[in-house]
Amino acid sequence: MTEIKPFRVEIPQADLDDLQARLALTRFTDELPGADGAYGVGLDYVKRMVDYWRTGFDWRAQEARLNAHPQFTTEIDGQNIHFLHVRSADPGALPLILTHGWPGTVVEYLDVIEPLSRDFHLVIPSIPGFGFSGPTKDKGWDRNRVARAWAELMSRLGYDRYGAVGNDGGSLISPEVGRFDAEHVVGVHVTQIFSFPSGDPAEFEGLTEQEQAAVQHLQWFWENMGAFNVLQAQSPQTLAHAITDSPAGLLGWMGQLLTGLDDDFALTNIAIHWFCGTAGSSIRFYYEDKRAEQPTEPTTVPIALAGFANDFQSIRRFAERDHKNIASWNTYDTGGHYAAHEAPGVLVADVREFFTGLR
Repeated sequence: MTEIKPFRVEIPQADLDDLQARLALTRFTDELPGADGAYGVGLDYVKRMVDYWRTGFDWRAQEARLNAHPQFTTEIDGQNIHFLHVRSADPGALPLILTHGWPGTVVEYLDVIEPLSRDFHLVIPSIPGFGFSGPTKDKGWDRNRVARAWAELMSRLGYDRYGAVGNDGGSLISPEVGRFDAEHVVGVHVTQIFSFPSGDPAEFEGLTEQEQAAVQHLQWFWENMGAFNVLQAQSPQTLAHAITDSPAGLLGWMGQLLTGLDDDFALTNIAIHWFCGTAGSSIRFYYEDKRAEQPTEPTTVPIALAGFANDFQSIRRFAERDHKNIASWNTYDTGGHYAAHEAPGVLVADVREFFTGLR
């Protein structure tokens, strides 16, 4: 069996000093008067966040939050895999593997570790190419390859029966964990089900008012916020040169999906990518996933959705086309895309109720 090694986050002081020097020398772009975000992330936001990153943000405090939990690394399929592993005091607890997305990191789930670990053993890995797993070393790290790695990780940890939880990219990966390892996965819980209209006009017949609003929200998002997805799926290397060299540039690029959140949460996720050199490798996930051969058959493992207010609006009739065993579908009028951080109590209750029912 491949070795599992203890891990601690210990960013060298020289790296923090280098970051400070780069931030101090930021060359800010111009902005048209009255732009008000119409052209993308605003200059005022970037200036404010750069200043806070330099003068107020306490990386060592965030490092200590991470190091408060047991962390490990192991090699799977030629790739270093970093993960938090928090065992419940209940030896018979059901294990869960929780998967973050982009531009997130394992930090997405720090606020739910304590309450969830009362009832579950928790495995929270860094996706290959993200954060402390480090840059990917070869092609093909799409959702399916990550799912196979997660199945191997849970097997290596001795868990033969477990659940999968995901957000954002994790909501793509976790259902594939259930598909690939259906013999061992009792259920999948996600905060988005990314099932889109196929283009068949018949799919739009009889849409409810709520479903029509969800389709309109999806259209608005792609027309106004979808540039990151297009670029990262087409030419991630072109962008990687800029965001790997400039912390302010990385902040501006990742900040488009982190605005509205508290500054420490946003900067901790961004800083991890900066210190780990995964600004470029993390966006390659979009390129790899776009080119992956995706299964055409629906999943069959029980799946649950917990949808939150300020987020992608999943549409059940499309979800039922891709997932034949939707066991729970709850939507909430609170929270947003980072529900584990924005509405941890609501998410924990939903996860607990779903998996308790499967026991």
